[in-house]
Order: sequence, then C-alpha cells, then structure tokens
Amino acid sequence: MTTEDDTFRLRATADFVRRHDAATLLPLLLPDLDDAALRTLTRHLGFTHAALLVFPPDARALRAELAACGLAADTPSGPSTVVRRRLAERHHRAAEALDVTILRPAAHGPDGTARTVEVFALTVPPGSDLQALADHERAHQHEAHIAFEVADPEPLLLRGLCALLAEHGAGPDGGGHNPHEDVTVLYFTAPAAARAGYRRLELCAPGEHRAVLTAHLAATEATAATATTATTAARPAVTARPPAETLLHLLTGAWTTQALAACARLRLPEALSTAEAVPTDALARRTGTHSRALATLLRYLAMLGVVAPEGDGHRLTAVGDLLREDAPGSMRPLALLYGGPFYRSFGELDHTLRTGEAAFDHLFGENHFDHFARDPELADLFDRSMAASARMFDPVPDHPVLTAAARSPAGATVVDVAGGNGELLARVLTAHPRLRGVLLERPHAVEAARRTMARAGCADRCGYRAGDFADVPGGGDVYLLSRVLHDWDDDRCREILRHCARAMPAHADLLVLERLLPADGSPSLATAWDLHMMCNVGGREREAGHYAALFADAGLALVDRTPLPLGAALLRARRPTAAPGTGASGERAGQQGGGGLRTAG
Repeated sequence: MTTEDDTFRLRATADFVRRHDAATLLPLLLPDLDDAALRTLTRHLGFTHAALLVFPPDARALRAELAACGLAADTPSGPSTVVRRRLAERHHRAAEALDVTILRPAAHGPDGTARTVEVFALTVPPGSDLQALADHERAHQHEAHIAFEVADPEPLLLRGLCALLAEHGAGPDGGGHNPHEDVTVLYFTAPAAARAGYRRLELCAPGEHRAVLTAHLAATEATAATATTATTAARPAVTARPPAETLLHLLTGAWTTQALAACARLRLPEALSTAEAVPTDALARRTGTHSRALATLLRYLAMLGVVAPEGDGHRLTAVGDLLREDAPGSMRPLALLYGGPFYRSFGELDHTLRTGEAAFDHLFGENHFDHFARDPELADLFDRSMAASARMFDPVPDHPVLTAAARSPAGATVVDVAGGNGELLARVLTAHPRLRGVLLERPHAVEAARRTMARAGCADRCGYRAGDFADVPGGGDVYLLSRVLHDWDDDRCREILRHCARAMPAHADLLVLERLLPADGSPSLATAWDLHMMCNVGGREREAGHYAALFADAGLALVDRTPLPLGAALLRARRPTAAPGTGASGERAGQQGGGGLRTAG
C-alpha cells in the first residue's frame, strides 16, 4: 500500500465527515438502536470528527494530500504523544524514533456545522524501515475512529450515555483526561454489526470527570479479562498448555463444525430465546431430541459461547442467534454447507495434497458449481450461504466510486459479473435510486436474482444476462467482481479479467472483493479460506501484490484497496491510461460484487 492509499482514505474520511451528522451516523454504529434511544443520544451527542492515520514521506507531501482532499494545507500541527505511544507498544519500537504529528483541518457537516478531520501523520521516508509498520497500520486501521462531544456533561448523564452505548453493543475500550485541553475522553469499540466502517468511537466530555472515567476504565479491564478467558477457552494458545493437550484441543475442530451444524439442522436456536432460559427437557420436546443427549450437546455449545447456561436450562447468546433462519444476517446456511458437502470433501484433503486437484471433484465426480446447479435444494443453500456473509457488503453503497456514479447527470450503470442471487447489486441500487444495474449469472442464479431484486423494489432498474464470463456486457460505468477470482487458478483469473477489461469503457472502474492473504504471515481468515478454496474448488486466496500482477496482465492497474468487514478487502482497478479517480461519472473510488459462479465464503 502507498501514499495513494492514504490520499484515498483521507478523501473518503473528509467526505464521511461532510456527509454525516449524529442522527445518520448513530444508527450505522449501533444498528439495533430503537427510536427512543436514538432520540436520547442525538439530543446529547454531537458528531465532531473522524480520525485516521497516514504515512507521508515528508511534511510537504502531507500538505499536498490535504489540499488534494479539499482540506486546508496550512492547518497547524503538533506532536501526538498518545498515538506515538500506542504505535511504539504495538510494534515494539522506541517511541522517540516515531515522528507522529496531529492536524485537525476543518470540514463542515450537511447542515453547515463545523467539524474536523483528525489526521495523525507518521513520517515514513522512502526506504525507511518503518514501511512494514505503515503497511500493517493501513491494513488494520487501529487508530481510525469517530468522535462525539457530550453537550453539558454531568456525571449522571455521562453514566447514562455509557450504559446506553453498552446496552446496544458498544464495548468500553479505555480513555483518559487530557489536561492540556481539559477534556475527558471515553473510548468504545463498535459492535460487530456496525456499518459505519469504523471500529472505534469516542465520547469527548469537556472537563475532568474522574469518577466516571474510573468506572469506565474498570469496565474496560473487566471486558478485556473476559475476552482473554473466552479466547483461551475457545482457541487455546500453544504456550498455555502442554503440547499434547494443545494438539488434542486442535484435533476437536471437526467436532465443533458438526456441533454447530447439528444445532442449525435441529433448529435449536429457533426453540431457544435470548431473553430467558429454556429448560433442557422442554427444549428436547420442542426439537424432538433425546434429553440426555441434548444436554451433552448444550454443554459443548455453552463452551463455544453459542448458548449460556442459566438454572436448569439455557439461553441463546448473540453468537447462537446468528444460527436462527430468520435472524438478520443469519449464518445458518453457512453452518449447513460447512457441516454438509464441504465437510465431506475436507475428508478427502489428502487427495488434493497428493494431486493438486480439488477434493470436491474427486468425491462427487464433478465440480461444485455443476453439482450444486443440478440440485435445486443445494443451489438454494449455496445462494443463501453467499448472502450469509453479506455484512461485508455493508460499507459498499457509501463508497465514493458508487456515490460519484450515482451523481452523474447522464445516469450510470453498475454491472455485477457473477452476481449470484443479486444481494450486493440490490443493496447498491437501493442506496442509489438513480443507478441502473445489469447482472450476469448462470440461468438458475438469474432467477434467484430476479426474486431478490423484486423484494428490494429494484426490479425495474436491473437487467439480466444468462451466460458465462465471456458474456460480460459492455458499456457499464462500474463493474463488480465479488468473491469470484479466488475460485480460480491464475490463468483462469487472467481470462476473466481480460473479459472484463474488454467490456469496460475507458472511464470505467472494476471493483473486486476478495479476502487478502497478509504479506507478513499474521493470522487471518484468508489463510483458512486459502485451504478451503484449494480443497473444494481448486482456487486460492492471494496477497494484494499478486492481484496487482493479475490486473496488469489483463491491461488494468490496481489503484487502491479498502478494508471491509469479515476480513475482506475491496480492490479498485482501471485502465492505466485513464486518470485515476476521474471518468464519465466524475470522481470515483472503489466497491464490490457477488457471485454464483463462485464458492461460499
């Protein structure tokens, strides 16, 4: 990643600050807010800034980045000791070796309210040994956050606001008192379902509020201790146990998959409640299971955090709630798929390792696309399993590439290549009523997409083409490829990308959604999916540089990339002869697609 990525993120952050206020932002941060809670929060909280960390080679380059994003290049700067300390601790560096500054260029909200973009800048000269640090921070966005100021703070009000945030999924994450500005800052982590694109938020309360801060820090420590205990129980560290015991825990991974799949198949989540415990005998009657055998499963599910024991029964947790079929963002189809056909094919992993061929093909006698397509129930399960990971799509409609296309006076068309059941394209069209869509898929998937578009109210703005990658329609303004390329080897990826490049007008953007293998070997969902893709479809996950090379082979250039939920990333590519960020639809900048010509993940 480069300073071009920094400029892109800086522009996106500035646009975010200009576009939102507390009333629009809080529902994105806390999706389960009811109207009463939203009114309470907006009455007392004002959105003040969004923050990010960038890595310019020098002060002049930083000023140029600010100017390019419509921010004041002459904004005063000062040292940021807090971020410098956090960077030093995270990366085991001497704090004095990190030149971190803070700038607060002004921006204005939709109603003209004065706000700022809080820019932390770590100078990384060309050839510096800080480049790996910069790459890590760009990928993980530890310092990115959004901030609200508490109007007329009083201890009772602050405690109530903290409790309200906690009730709706925000977790305490430290804080402190800044004596230079005489402000108390309380940090929170956003809930997993947040759709704002930021992982952290802060409350800024003028003055020193020592008692509230002490209670908040105690809650932070308690949360951290609970998380550590839960993580150790669910995935023990190698150093926490003797090697033999550690290996035994690792070997039980298959049991976990089947326990979750059985939970979903038996519809235990539908028979349970998140509000109150259900006795085991009553649960056995509801689900037609053997009471003692069910108790054994429930004990294991409790260890996994899927249910919580209470009295003589169990209550469903937020994790377990995702296995309900009617839950928002339900992951039940994934449990059935991973505990069904893909579970069976993983039993033939040896075959893949010996031959390099997909174990699924060896087991079922055909590739998984054809196998699922000829079985209506499996085809439907596959489509629903793809939609189960759709929370990675949440930030997509707000991305500058699509918002700019939607502002085009002549209108614009989004082409979703291998668009699956239309989940992603429906979200894009719903968010932007002036956009038109075209979805390319196999015939059975096209019918599913028609139903999705009809439910979303977008049927009159979407066209469909039944076909394969060679049939990518021309004339679009934005092309989407979501979770498609990881299904294929490099040669097939080049072929797919060339089909897209031939169809794309000179101004068009190609937006590719994939999980990226970390360049530094750090733990990642992509590493697990790399094994899954190899075993089940003969595909693979790749590093960003690998994708950049594939784009280049197809006559395209990687412009930037953006992190997305669930370990995904969005890669933006376009013809290198076109000026990055401009085109027939105006200034652009990156999003994603879906697909039934692909595998679940």
